[in-house]
Amino acid sequence: MSTPTDAPVGTATSAAGPDPRPASPLLGRPGAVPAEGLDAGVAWHYGDPTREQRQLARGEAVTDLSNRGVVTVSGPDRLTWLNSLTTQELARLVPGVAAESLVLSPHGHIEHALHVVDDGATVWITVEPGTAADLVAWLDRMRFMLRVEVADVTADWAVLGVVAAPGEAGPPGVTVDGAPPAWQDPWPTLAATSASYAAVPDVEHPGLERPWREVIVPRAGLADLLQAVPLAGSWAAEALRVAAWRPRLRAETDHRTIPHEVDWLRTAVHLAKGCYRGQETVARVHNLGRPPRRLVLLHLDGSEHTVPDPGAPVVAGERQVGHVTTVARHHELGPVALALVKRSTPADAPLSVAGQAAAQEIVVAP
Repeated sequence: MSTPTDAPVGTATSAAGPDPRPASPLLGRPGAVPAEGLDAGVAWHYGDPTREQRQLARGEAVTDLSNRGVVTVSGPDRLTWLNSLTTQELARLVPGVAAESLVLSPHGHIEHALHVVDDGATVWITVEPGTAADLVAWLDRMRFMLRVEVADVTADWAVLGVVAAPGEAGPPGVTVDGAPPAWQDPWPTLAATSASYAAVPDVEHPGLERPWREVIVPRAGLADLLQAVPLAGSWAAEALRVAAWRPRLRAETDHRTIPHEVDWLRTAVHLAKGCYRGQETVARVHNLGRPPRRLVLLHLDGSEHTVPDPGAPVVAGERQVGHVTTVARHHELGPVALALVKRSTPADAPLSVAGQAAAQEIVVAP
């Protein structure tokens, strides 16, 4: 896990250099340390990442996700149109009910991950940081003569993350009158029209311990809204995500990732709906084969003071069998990582990363 640079508040940094996304006003909180990479623009932690993580897990703290993009789709054809373009059945989406959908390439590789909720007149979509403009540009090219309007509203709306089960209020002070419906993460609930590639029964899935919710609030006044609310940085949120085996775009995915490899059919793919881009690959792999790679959780040797960086090779003996995708320090599990390994890697193979022993916990069955 790399250490963020000492970036000044008001700018964001990433591994590629300056980031055009504005830094969150919450980086002005005492003790805030800016994050890098995917989470540039928000806080990595606020001085005590272990305590923050425990508070977040108990539903007492809020994670700043204001670097995420927010896209709206309005118009009478919005649901049927999105249904024709993405992997999830959205044509009959009930207002206020959250869904997850993917945009695939013609060859079935994951390009966008959409967190979707409809308010009865507008579909609200949150996406990974830095991807909203690309998504809007692609959607605009797909409009043709349909009655839809697409807008990037990231400048006006911000996203917050909380641990809260359906029906629970979540931390006090987060909800705002007139705001869009919250997005309740469906992970890891398996729909009747989806498929599980996990190595454990659904009732034992660790994702059940992380009921995740994204709340969309006006960006103006964000710091005032959360003035009295405990904050948890991206360190805490990512650790809970890793422990829940939850894949993330641009972390667990690369240019050739298909949904099966990271068990994303579970919540984001409808296997009985009409045609969409990339459907042929999804159906062929699901019905006739197995994915070439599989997601694993690695329990890293906790005796080291450092942890490997994302992208570090996963080695069995002297042979590289995969690479690390996300590394985290979990408040109970210690140092852990998600990694993609070759499907043929034996489930009992001793693995190592950057010279550290890495015990393999199977996520996607080999």
